[in-house]
Amino acid sequence: MRDGELSNPDVGGARRASLQMPREDMLQLAQRATELLVDWNTQLPGKDAWEGDFQQALEDQLMADPPRHGRPAGEVLEQVAREILPTAARHQHPRFFAFVPSCITWPGVIGDFLAAGYNINACTWLAASGPSQLELVVVDWFRRWLGYPEGAGGLFTSGGSAAALDALVAAREAAGASPERACVYMSDQTHGAIARAARIIGVRQEHIRQIPSDSCFRMDVAALAEAVARDRAVGLHPLAVCANAGTASTGAIDPLATIADYCEAQDLWLHADAAYGGFAVVVEEGRALMGGIERADSIGLDAHKWFFQPYEAGCLMVKDVKTLENAFGLRHDVLQDTVWGTNHPNFADRGLQLSRSFRALKVWMSIQTFGMDAFRQAVSRTMALAAEAGRHIRARPTLELLAPVSLGIVCFRFRPDDASLDEEALEMINRAVLARIFWEDRALISSAAPDGTFSLRLCILHHDTTWEDVRETLDAVERFGTEAAEQQTR
Repeated sequence: MRDGELSNPDVGGARRASLQMPREDMLQLAQRATELLVDWNTQLPGKDAWEGDFQQALEDQLMADPPRHGRPAGEVLEQVAREILPTAARHQHPRFFAFVPSCITWPGVIGDFLAAGYNINACTWLAASGPSQLELVVVDWFRRWLGYPEGAGGLFTSGGSAAALDALVAAREAAGASPERACVYMSDQTHGAIARAARIIGVRQEHIRQIPSDSCFRMDVAALAEAVARDRAVGLHPLAVCANAGTASTGAIDPLATIADYCEAQDLWLHADAAYGGFAVVVEEGRALMGGIERADSIGLDAHKWFFQPYEAGCLMVKDVKTLENAFGLRHDVLQDTVWGTNHPNFADRGLQLSRSFRALKVWMSIQTFGMDAFRQAVSRTMALAAEAGRHIRARPTLELLAPVSLGIVCFRFRPDDASLDEEALEMINRAVLARIFWEDRALISSAAPDGTFSLRLCILHHDTTWEDVRETLDAVERFGTEAAEQQTR
């Protein structure tokens, strides 16, 4: 024995602590966790769509040093279920109309549970052959729904932000462009995650172009062409155009086919941000709205939005999967044993992650359990509810639509029949309405400002939302708006 070595790996003869649990304890803990989750989801419609607390209160409740010795796992679980998890936005509530909700299917939850329990790292074929093949299957389903050709492909990501970053890296590498002189183009309605992705790949802030949108909040293609021409004239390198396939603020869809024509003529990469709206393509009416998306070089999708999956279930699709592999392929000695010959792809060679969870499983399990007809009906139904909300608003004398209803999004405001109220007063009234919905109503809505006008906003996405849920929320807006207007005119 060498000097300094221990004859007993249990230091000082102390009993080594174990991170294992007996089988019966594992089953009991998992069963209780399942009971809590099922109870939560079945009882949620009777609760509020949001609950939160101020940081100081939560710090006083939770801030503590980590314990030296453990305590019963059941006690820990009950504290989590009682004190931590409920204090959050409840995306799967049928009256959660704020932002872009994420309403789940139970097989999707179980898919995540299994992927975590098996501890899958879906990085390479060697590490996860079966999971890799299943991800290829689900990605190919997406390919066909989008109308992409054979040879297209992609990978699951954490969400639209990561998908956009991967896409712009691929665009940069395909063009061989210097980031310092590269320009990226998007509309003034585009999600900030796209501009952030451009900055991360090295595009200078002053070279990220926001193209004006038209009265329907779609990119002005003539203005796009003028911007590209100006940049080329001064020696800059137009790199990519990022088109919206359903904006988060209004649901607007850019003229995808026209933009595709322009990008093909100008040899520009076209990325379609379909994080919210992309799964509209599974229904006929949505596919018609998305005409031209199949011509994009890359498309970002989020199945944790309009495909009813738990976070995280983003996806990046590209027309030619080699554009991803050329940009991200790894050549490192630690990974040299993962090479498995042709037609055995490593997903780590398609995006920024090496360690990757098995995100495709929840989508596959959900579709296998319910079938595509159920998913199509759910997507169509939310679009129909949004259209009905638009008709209801147009019929009400004190409600006003502020943008065309698109996909599942409705932008509107309370507008009392009082000609003396200016825009500033109307904004104050509608901000008061938003605050009262937030604190006093079961529902949760959010706001937008698509043309600089403060707007209340519904995003109808839950597969179990009813017209009663929508109508009662609109009724609350009118009730709170009437009271706020009366206070304003006193």
